[in-house]
Amino acid sequence: MRRLFCLLLLLAALGPARAQTAPAAGRLVVTHLDSKLLRGNPGGENPRRRVSVYLPAGYDASPGKRYPVVYFLHGFTWNDSLIFNQDGMKALLDQAIAAGQIRPFIMVVPDEQTRFGGSWYVNSATNGPWGDFTARELVAFIDKNFRTLAKPGSRGLAGHSMGGGGTVRLALAYPGTWAAAYALSPALLGPHPSYTPGPGLGAALRARSMADVLGNHAVLSVISGARAFTPDPAAKPFGADLPGSLGADSLARRDAVLARSVPQTPLYTLPTHAAALRQLRGFAFDWGAQDEVKHIPPTCHQFSNLLTVFGLPHTAEEYQGTHGSRIMGPTGRVYQHVLPFFNKHLDFE
Repeated sequence: MRRLFCLLLLLAALGPARAQTAPAAGRLVVTHLDSKLLRGNPGGENPRRRVSVYLPAGYDASPGKRYPVVYFLHGFTWNDSLIFNQDGMKALLDQAIAAGQIRPFIMVVPDEQTRFGGSWYVNSATNGPWGDFTARELVAFIDKNFRTLAKPGSRGLAGHSMGGGGTVRLALAYPGTWAAAYALSPALLGPHPSYTPGPGLGAALRARSMADVLGNHAVLSVISGARAFTPDPAAKPFGADLPGSLGADSLARRDAVLARSVPQTPLYTLPTHAAALRQLRGFAFDWGAQDEVKHIPPTCHQFSNLLTVFGLPHTAEEYQGTHGSRIMGPTGRVYQHVLPFFNKHLDFE
């Protein structure tokens, strides 16, 4: 009995200590941006865009304090809601701030999922100017509506997969907007036989409507890529020139279309945009050696080599993992590498 009484006293004493170990909770705000830039786009994309904003603990209690911002770009067929509600980003950020991985900051995730899976974060004659939307209109909207440190030195850019490729493209195309950029498993850094033109091309060419392609990831990637990189609003049925044509019993490449898309990859644009990356305080990207998206490891190696040729400081790391493994969670790349990277390179005052 005496032992039981002592145990109960011990548990009672530990109770408050346990409660204190839970990290302070930030707040997730879901808002909408009615984009003027995307309004009236020929591709029928909705100009009203959802934006999820993580506000750190203490944001509401300290109305005079301003924070740096990390813009995080989601992957193909993903969106902002899934980043927070399925991937667990909010709990991860709460834990990282409590553990000192990064000081309190704001994270912004825009929804750039489109009718065919994703914007690829580029300006398109069919889809609309998604690059301008992200780097200009979204940044202005966030600076107006939240207590940000509204200066390039306090802005970071990151993303995974399509968002990783978007991170590299936006860093090259919009110098002076970000202080640092970190791309996770960046897609479409350069041409590769696995996707130029891609395994879904035949089915995409045979399709006559959106109903024919929904649910087919390979076909959606071909069509969304074409709408982003080789758009033609007048082309039926998808507002894009596809990089192939169908014969009676064969599939042929269209070199003229590939000649339009390949030069838009970062491997080709870097030589004329190297100055943009020189303005960054930090530039990093990483990828899994066992990535199922076959073009990512070789094009990441090629891009790192090209950065070295141009004397551009960067960190490029290949780790043991697949496309989606080791990204989230306390042992993942976001917690262990991305957040400390921005803690080092952003201005927090």
